Amino acid sequence: MPVAIQDQPPTPPTAKPASTHPPTHPGLIHVHRSDQAFGSFAISSVSLPAGTLFTKITGATPSEKAYTSVQVSADSHIELNSDLVYCNHSCDPSVVFDMEKMEVRVVDERPLSKGDPLTFFYPSSEWEMDQAFDCTCGSGKCKGVIRGAKGMGWEGLKGYWVNGFIGELVREEEREKNGQ
Repeated sequence: MPVAIQDQPPTPPTAKPASTHPPTHPGLIHVHRSDQAFGSFAISSVSLPAGTLFTKITGATPSEKAYTSVQVSADSHIELNSDLVYCNHSCDPSVVFDMEKMEVRVVDERPLSKGDPLTFFYPSSEWEMDQAFDCTCGSGKCKGVIRGAKGMGWEGLKGYWVNGFIGELVREEEREKNGQ
């Protein structure tokens, strides 16, 4: 007997239980898991000085653009395949994702303390987000809706570390805007 399939909006994924997803960075990252969609997040298990290496990015695989992917060049994305995927966005981030060096570093502006949420500024690596969202970081520097670096210009990115390919895309966008 045929079954009618109704169109329904996609259901956001929920975090996998720890028993099915063993830690990839034990002693470095603690993942706070939540049953709420998009509610899980990464917390630092260590204290480190400003500007130092937090971890190398290993085990990543090429991917299509998705809400879980990270952009690594003007037209390429990867899936992190690790607990780094739980590093959420903040307009006042604690780490940077340097996709040219394939490493995560503590921001230059302040040290990282044990227990700090691990966050990065998504437009630093994302030109056009797969899914825009309303930022809830609560920072005085909050950008509101996060869509990626496209359309932010240098003024909107001022004070943030960005990957080189994002800088190139911003320069190209500004040249086009100025008719050059």
